[in-house]
Amino acid sequence: MNRYLPRLAAMGLAVGLSLPAFAADSDWARVGEALGKPGTEMPGGVYRIGLPRTDLKVTLDGVEIKPGFALGGWVAFEKMGGQSMVMGDLVLTGDEVSPVMQKLLEGGIQVTALHNHLLRNQPFTMYMHVMGMGDPVKLATVIHDALAASKTPLAAPATGSSQPTGAAPAAPPAIDLDTATLDRTMGAKGTNNGGIYQYSIPRAEPIKDNGMPVPPALGSAQAINFEPTGGGKAAITGDFVLTAKEVPLVMKALRDNGIEMTALHNHMLDDQPRLFFMHFWANDDAGKLAQGLKAALSHIAIAKG
Repeated sequence: MNRYLPRLAAMGLAVGLSLPAFAADSDWARVGEALGKPGTEMPGGVYRIGLPRTDLKVTLDGVEIKPGFALGGWVAFEKMGGQSMVMGDLVLTGDEVSPVMQKLLEGGIQVTALHNHLLRNQPFTMYMHVMGMGDPVKLATVIHDALAASKTPLAAPATGSSQPTGAAPAAPPAIDLDTATLDRTMGAKGTNNGGIYQYSIPRAEPIKDNGMPVPPALGSAQAINFEPTGGGKAAITGDFVLTAKEVPLVMKALRDNGIEMTALHNHMLDDQPRLFFMHFWANDDAGKLAQGLKAALSHIAIAKG
């Protein structure tokens, strides 16, 4: 048995430890089936399932918030010996928080944070971070039953007549921004996720929780999103992953560059090093905002290359 399991069980995190060990990589498909939606195998052996709130129509300061911009819930599984750890971030409306939390706790999955990401968005959304350890199919079943208490869409996208079964997915919408210049400014390469230009920038040092590795696919990287709003402008949001000494420096850099700091909180309970997650928002010239984000990143110990 993984040497961390007794510790996690004592914390109330273990789920289904008496079940048979999780075996082959191909068994991740069973996890997707239990949750009700397939996922993707990510670097580091992580299986991640996206849970965007495509059912919600959210606006903020006149900007329509796309699901991939700030409504992208997710859960991710990582093997730990014969069992797995799950972490995730569930996007919920206010009336969904209590029933979803109740189901999670009853199923042995811990809620490690509950907070906002943005301000003034309508309808208002909350973000619930979860963690559990045990048989991954059992974990996925608990999460499925908890999300059934919300309106989170779980069905996989339907295959339309214009997209034959087995065909490559359609190309994402073009991004009306100078992404090459953004990349040069940010010092990283972004990706087009459904018309949102996204950056994932890992920290320099390894991140652990309860002594176990937390790779970027489990939510330990800086996440920065650009949503084009026309005329070279973009809305930006995301979160910085910071040590305590970095928090005031990044907060000042954001404020000095006209970027609003909208939330500061934990995601994990026993992380090493101790980390704080700072969310932000602005809607302005994309190049100007990239310069402000670059100023904030200069105060963070991020991975080189």
